[in-house]
Amino acid sequence: MKNANQLRDELADIFAKLKAGEIKPIDAAELANIAGKMISSAKAQVDYYALRKEVPTIGFLEEDQN
Repeated sequence: MKNANQLRDELADIFAKLKAGEIKPIDAAELANIAGKMISSAKAQVDYYALRKEVPTIGFLEEDQN
Protein backbone atom coordinates (compact mmCIF):
# COMPACT_ATOMS: atom_id res chain seq x y z
CA MET A 1 0.00 0.00 0.00
CA LYS A 2 1.26 3.40 -0.90
CA ASN A 3 -0.97 5.76 1.11
CA ALA A 4 -3.23 6.08 4.15
CA ASN A 5 -6.40 5.47 2.11
CA GLN A 6 -5.04 2.15 0.87
CA LEU A 7 -4.00 1.28 4.42
CA ARG A 8 -7.55 1.93 5.68
CA ASP A 9 -8.97 -0.23 2.90
CA GLU A 10 -6.55 -3.03 3.76
CA LEU A 11 -7.38 -2.80 7.46
CA ALA A 12 -11.11 -2.94 6.70
CA ASP A 13 -10.48 -6.09 4.64
CA ILE A 14 -8.47 -7.64 7.48
CA PHE A 15 -11.27 -6.80 9.92
CA ALA A 16 -13.85 -8.45 7.67
CA LYS A 17 -11.67 -11.55 7.32
CA LEU A 18 -11.19 -11.69 11.09
CA LYS A 19 -14.94 -11.48 11.67
CA ALA A 20 -15.52 -14.21 9.07
CA GLY A 21 -12.93 -16.46 10.70
CA GLU A 22 -10.70 -16.36 7.61
CA ILE A 23 -7.71 -14.97 9.49
CA LYS A 24 -6.32 -15.80 12.91
CA PRO A 25 -6.55 -13.13 15.62
CA ILE A 26 -2.76 -13.24 16.12
CA ASP A 27 -2.19 -12.51 12.42
CA ALA A 28 -4.71 -9.66 12.47
CA ALA A 29 -3.03 -8.24 15.56
CA GLU A 30 0.39 -8.30 13.90
CA LEU A 31 -0.94 -6.56 10.80
CA ALA A 32 -2.64 -3.92 12.96
CA ASN A 33 0.64 -3.43 14.84
CA ILE A 34 2.54 -2.83 11.61
CA ALA A 35 -0.17 -0.42 10.42
CA GLY A 36 0.16 1.50 13.68
CA LYS A 37 3.90 1.84 13.15
CA MET A 38 3.32 3.18 9.63
CA ILE A 39 0.88 5.76 10.98
CA SER A 40 3.26 6.72 13.79
CA SER A 41 6.04 7.25 11.27
CA ALA A 42 3.86 9.57 9.18
CA LYS A 43 2.82 11.45 12.34
CA ALA A 44 6.48 11.92 13.29
CA GLN A 45 7.11 13.45 9.86
CA VAL A 46 4.13 15.80 10.23
CA ASP A 47 5.26 16.83 13.73
CA TYR A 48 8.81 17.45 12.53
CA TYR A 49 7.68 19.71 9.71
CA ALA A 50 5.25 21.52 12.01
CA LEU A 51 8.09 22.34 14.40
CA ARG A 52 10.10 23.72 11.47
CA LYS A 53 7.03 25.65 10.27
CA GLU A 54 7.24 23.92 6.90
CA VAL A 55 4.47 22.52 4.74
CA PRO A 56 5.63 19.09 3.61
CA THR A 57 4.48 16.77 0.90
CA ILE A 58 4.25 13.36 2.53
CA GLY A 59 3.47 10.71 -0.04
CA PHE A 60 1.81 8.38 2.45
CA LEU A 61 -0.75 11.07 3.27
CA GLU A 62 -1.43 12.03 -0.34
CA GLU A 63 -4.62 10.70 -1.92
CA ASP A 64 -3.55 10.12 -5.54
CA GLN A 65 -0.81 7.53 -5.71
CA ASN A 66 -0.80 4.57 -8.04
